[in-house]
Parts: sequence; C-alpha cells; structure tokens
Amino acid sequence: MEHLDSMRVFVRVAELASFTQAADSLGLPKASVSSAVQQLEARLGARLLQRTTRRVQLSDDGRLYYERCRDLLADMDELNSLFCRDDAPLSGRVRVDMPVGVARHAVLPRLPEFLARHPGLSVELSSVDRRVDVLREGFDCVLRVGALHDSTLVARRLGVLRQINCASPDYLARHGQPETLADLARHQLVHYTPGLGGKPAGFEYQDADGALHTVAMAGALTVNATDAYTAACLAGLGLIQVPLAGVRGHLLRGELVQVLPDFPPPALPVHLLYPNRRHLPRRVRAWMDWLAEVMADYLA
Repeated sequence: MEHLDSMRVFVRVAELASFTQAADSLGLPKASVSSAVQQLEARLGARLLQRTTRRVQLSDDGRLYYERCRDLLADMDELNSLFCRDDAPLSGRVRVDMPVGVARHAVLPRLPEFLARHPGLSVELSSVDRRVDVLREGFDCVLRVGALHDSTLVARRLGVLRQINCASPDYLARHGQPETLADLARHQLVHYTPGLGGKPAGFEYQDADGALHTVAMAGALTVNATDAYTAACLAGLGLIQVPLAGVRGHLLRGELVQVLPDFPPPALPVHLLYPNRRHLPRRVRAWMDWLAEVMADYLA
C-alpha cells in the first residue's frame, strides 16, 4: 500500500480500536489492514499500537502520530478536491446516522431521488436509539434531535420538531379524557429514557412564556426505543409525548388522539453535526444540502 493509504488504515484502526472493525469499515481483508500497520511501524521505527488478545490501543507515540495523521489526511482530501468542478460526478460512500423515525418517515421515502441524482455514490445509513461517536465510528455526519451536548463537532441547525401529547382511543375509553394538569393524577404515562435504569422526566410542558415545567406521573412501562414508545401508546398503556411528524398517520387513521393541546411539550431542535474540517468532501456537502431540503419539508 502507498504511505497515505497505510496512514488511513492506521487512523481507522485507532478510531475503532479494532483491526477487524477497521477492515470491515474499509472493505479490506483483515490481513491487509494488519500488514499496512506493521509496515507503517517499521517505516517509522516506532510502535504505534499496543495489541493484546482483548483490545487494541494507541501507544504514546501512536497517539501523537494519530493526531498528526488526521490533520495531514484532512489537508490531502482538501487539496485533492480543490480543483474539482462543482458539476463533476460524485463518487464514494457517505456514512450517516439519524433517528429511526426520521429515517423511516422522512429520508428513506425520498432517498431514491438522491441516489438517482448521484449514481456514483453509496450511502451507509445507521438508525439507532443511542448517540453514536461520530469520529470514533467514522461517520461523515449525523442528524440529531434534541438538545446538543458540548462537542467538538460543527452544528448546522435545520429547524425544530413540534411535539404533542397523545393517547389511544382504547386508553381514553378506560381512563377518561384529561382536560387539566390536575387530571394527570389519574392517568398513566409511558416513560422514555435512552438508558434503562435512568430516572424518567415525567410529563413535560411549556407555558405561554416558554418556561419548561414537569409533572411527575405514574407509569407501569419504561422503554428506551422510539418504536416501542409509540407501540406502547397504540397498545393503550398510557400517554406519550412525541413529535407530531412521527405520529401524523396514526392521528389521521384515528389510532391515536391528541390530548391536552394547551400544554404542549417543548419543540425539539434538529441539527446536522459533522467533524470540524476546513474543507468538506463534495459528496458530504451534497448529502447535507439534500438532507436539509428533505428536513425542511418534513418539519414544515
């Protein structure tokens, strides 16, 4: 392999802390990945990775080399694309992550138009109910719904998702229609928490001044996945607070009913996050611009 190719392989191994995962992500045999790192270490005269039967981790020299490699490879990507025509066909892979509901309702139905526009591109789309590590897992960008935590990533705001309170007709037939916040004392809430064992927030609502309030509520079920959250409501297990766009079909079919419209949950901000690079690859810029158009329609 060429020196730069070996550096790219080393960076992926370092980010994933695994030769096997790096090989899978790069589409290379594991033996080629191992050989590339060994040749790189021999050329440098330094041990870059500490290998055991259970883990792979950077040595002190490897940590320094990794940081310099990332900067150099980013500069090379920028240099190689500096003179590309904006209308030149795009090629390569875009690796992205987004919430399950956004992928299902907004992106996948329109993805054929993007791939038809750029037949040389392929997309790896991850949809998991956890916060992926953009750098470590090798994502070009991620779409996140909700408050952002401190990050070294660049954030591009796309808008907000309006949320509503809803319940199934069967649940309301058994427990009655809540009209006031006081009525919540005789109702059940399906609790959602990203990590089981965490403390659920309760019923959240925003007043006319924008202040956020929380009402503690009983609930027999706690889930950590958005699909299970909606399914629990459809099964009559309690109230949920969910983005309107994700349940619009259920509302139109009468499978769910909006309740307490005067006490809406706070809207959720939507952002695109991507690594802080001076020059993004054209394929990533094309994907993000297209996704921003799709989300503008979805959020409207």
